[in-house]
Amino acid sequence: MKRNIIAIAIIVGLFGCQNANRKSESADAISVNELNKEAIDTAASKIIKTADMRFRVKDVQKTKEQLSQTIKAQGGAIAEFSIESAIQETDKVRLSTDSLKEITSYRTEGYLVAKVPSEKLDEFTNTIAKIAVFVNSSSMKMDDQSIIYLANKMKAQNRVVASNQIAQIPSKKTDNIETSLALKDDYVDRKIDNMSIDARVKYSTITLNFYQDNTVKTMVVANDNLSDYRPAFANRLWLNIVNGWTIFMELILALSNLWMLFLLVIAGYLAFKYYRNKKSLS
Repeated sequence: MKRNIIAIAIIVGLFGCQNANRKSESADAISVNELNKEAIDTAASKIIKTADMRFRVKDVQKTKEQLSQTIKAQGGAIAEFSIESAIQETDKVRLSTDSLKEITSYRTEGYLVAKVPSEKLDEFTNTIAKIAVFVNSSSMKMDDQSIIYLANKMKAQNRVVASNQIAQIPSKKTDNIETSLALKDDYVDRKIDNMSIDARVKYSTITLNFYQDNTVKTMVVANDNLSDYRPAFANRLWLNIVNGWTIFMELILALSNLWMLFLLVIAGYLAFKYYRNKKSLS
């Protein structure tokens, strides 16, 4: 009797283990199927597109205005732009005593970064090709962020579950609180990363570099060479003569301040002459 009971217990135990294993395998299979399904759903929409173009135009400023209107019409926005003119060569030609003609050759380049709806990126690049005189280079890059997006999503869900489990622990130890806060912060980081991916998937970034031929511009400017403002030769000669006479008179006035010295010199000369004559007579 005891042997029969023991045998029955063993058989029941074996069947129970088999059922448990089957349930576990079934749960794992369901989890894998859900993961595969979510990966397939995610992979179709998490493609980030970026493009770069360099092209020549007739007028950089007008092209920038055209691009702004086109981007706005397609539901995009300008993220960054700049226009810069670099002087290639400059020269100054004398027109008169006080004026010069300045001739400058310069090169103008434009730089623009725009965000456009991803589905309209090809249309936008085609529009640019029509605006340009010719296109130097054009490229597009597609970055698949589907796996990263899915990983962030699943890890964020794990953080929520773990945080809830920690919250249910009766103990309010500092370690539990810090762990819960770290999990919540990491959850926020994952969500923000995915929001950033969503934004970059929805709006593609395109970088545009455009330029125009060298432009020559002339303008009249003031003569900054001060030596050109000196009077003519005859005027300068007469001014120098007058200036010399002024200097001579100033010298006479300066010497007049030394009249005592002249008297001493004359007195000394007379004394010396008298002494020499007296000596020669003796």
